[in-house]
Amino acid sequence: METTTIPGYVVLEQLYCSSRTLVYRGMREADRKVVVLKLLRCQSPTFDEIRQFCHQYTIAKHLNLPGIVRPYALEPYRQSYVLVMEDFGGISLRKYAQNRLLTWAEVLAIAIEICHILHDFYLNRVIHKDLKPDNILIHPQTKEIKIIDFSLASLLPKETQEVKNPNVLEGTLAYLSPEQTGRMNRGIDYRSDFYSLGVTLYELLTGHLPFPTDNPMELVHCHIAKYPSSVCQLKPEIPEVLGGIVGKLMAKNAENRYQSALGLKFDLERCWHQLNETGKIDWFELGQRDISDRFSIPEKLYGREAEVQTLLDTFERVANGSSELLLITGLYGIGKTAVVNEVHKPIVSQRGYFIKGKFDQFNLNIPFSALVQAFRDLMSQLLSESDAELHDWRTKILKAVGDNGQVIIDVIPELEQIIGTQPPVPKLSGIAVQNRFNLLFAKFIQVFATKEHPLVIFLDDLHWADSASLNLIQLLMSELLISLQTRYLLFQPPAINFCTIACNKLHTP
Repeated sequence: METTTIPGYVVLEQLYCSSRTLVYRGMREADRKVVVLKLLRCQSPTFDEIRQFCHQYTIAKHLNLPGIVRPYALEPYRQSYVLVMEDFGGISLRKYAQNRLLTWAEVLAIAIEICHILHDFYLNRVIHKDLKPDNILIHPQTKEIKIIDFSLASLLPKETQEVKNPNVLEGTLAYLSPEQTGRMNRGIDYRSDFYSLGVTLYELLTGHLPFPTDNPMELVHCHIAKYPSSVCQLKPEIPEVLGGIVGKLMAKNAENRYQSALGLKFDLERCWHQLNETGKIDWFELGQRDISDRFSIPEKLYGREAEVQTLLDTFERVANGSSELLLITGLYGIGKTAVVNEVHKPIVSQRGYFIKGKFDQFNLNIPFSALVQAFRDLMSQLLSESDAELHDWRTKILKAVGDNGQVIIDVIPELEQIIGTQPPVPKLSGIAVQNRFNLLFAKFIQVFATKEHPLVIFLDDLHWADSASLNLIQLLMSELLISLQTRYLLFQPPAINFCTIACNKLHTP
């Protein structure tokens, strides 16, 4: 156990330790009250880590709910803070269920209590976004349930998750809802917590996670595209209706999950009563009392099946070795970007990279602005990968650009964090400078467009593109990348009109 001294408190024991946080049981010296103390493990945390840590206190202190651990104070500690919370004698659900399978009655009782809490969250417009056995506490004797850790919680009715490297996604990957991956073209709302609850119940009933893999990208793909084995398949003795409830909670699309915590609670209580009265649980129709009081429009594309299929067919050809440019045309606001976002799922299955940039009418004097934005996004994704993977990328990039890496660093500064400081490049004049940049940029793109990692570049608002960007894209697609035999590359610029490049063209009427 790490030795920790917190002024004003006597540390009694360590309750939890992770790569990010430490949790202790302690005694407040002022009144000798037993409390729980949570602090960041890193002694020099970043601003974002501190902001996220303080956020959980801000959310929890305004929620006067019986189903959460009440925060007492947020006090300065070293270069960060310590969160002081009530100690109601609970332990994590993970520790409670450690080394044994809970009975059906125990699982049902726990799930019913969680439904009460999720309904309170719903009434207070709170989305937890990190529901898992580690964040659910249970009192071993009274069986009282409380939920902790609101560091990722949101008070917004709906959020949109950007595409990120799986290593830096908010939440715990094993319990993440499909929409939290940023690759479902769907927003995050209160039903995201239902999916995480489904994964938790799956684990409590079977002793296994639904997707037992440690590979982050594979896990993301499982959440958005694969269906786990039913709990009844893994444990045939589990009643079919329990398997149905877990399956409904873990539906890929939020519209197919339970729409209210009360509807879920009704089905769980019906199971619990049957089990207590007859010793068994018979099948019944699920969701009979599942009625939402919010008007929610299903987040799916209507009337765009042909366009989406064209897009998916194009990416399939790219994944098999071609390089293509696909233009998507249509009126402003017609949904061109929404159509493009449908390609996220197959990109994940092929372990590809999706990067995007947006041309801006106010940045017409900045050449290559969208391309630079897209590749700065890619550099951020690479920097979140493991040291071994980062070393591989460094080797590949240096092999491609040679001693001229500074040319690319001048437009994409984040690259220097990957390949290190580069020597100055020889000074050229006139068209030679542009020719050198074009050739190096093409070789740079080629590094990421491979069979193992197909590359999709999405350039939005192409009608605001500067002439230098248009000329570079035309040159890349018509000459340079062809001469370099570049494959596994898809350019996707939604545009009204474009120069005379041989390409596919997708029209959204």
